[in-house]
Amino acid sequence: MQPSHNAERRRFMKTVGLGTAAAGAAAAVGHVTLAQAETAPVKNEKQSVNYRETDHVRAYYASLRD
Repeated sequence: MQPSHNAERRRFMKTVGLGTAAAGAAAAVGHVTLAQAETAPVKNEKQSVNYRETDHVRAYYASLRD
């Protein structure tokens, strides 16, 4: 009697299915994050004591969007 290769095939198909589902979930999460990032920033009227948005900081943020 020859050993069955069905267990190996099932394991392979399960791995492929889980990998596809994980890739789809990662793409969906990335899409939501990108959509949120493209919204216009809201100006905060209250000045922070420690944070100032200088030209250097604006240039850095602009480089992240490119």
